[in-house]
Amino acid sequence: MFNLFRRPAPNPYVKQDDPQTYRVRVRTRAHGEVVEFRFTKGAHIGIDDDGNHMFRKPVVSPQHFDRGELLVQFDKKYNVTGVSGEGVDFVPMSEWED
Repeated sequence: MFNLFRRPAPNPYVKQDDPQTYRVRVRTRAHGEVVEFRFTKGAHIGIDDDGNHMFRKPVVSPQHFDRGELLVQFDKKYNVTGVSGEGVDFVPMSEWED
């Protein structure tokens, strides 16, 4: 009851640049290459069959062509509820160098 108006804690892997734009970085498991994705609510975030918002993207690293896939899940207010990936590991924002 007391957490009714509290915002959820920010996700350590997904950075929100402005109200419409998000960024995420992943590291490929095969060669450790870092790939960054920038996506927006209007153009890139879709809705799955259950009505949840999500961003799903195949990953291909630029140098070794490592392959994988990432998935970022959101609630109806576009708060990040989960991240998962195949063949990739998410890079925490604390390790970003910008």
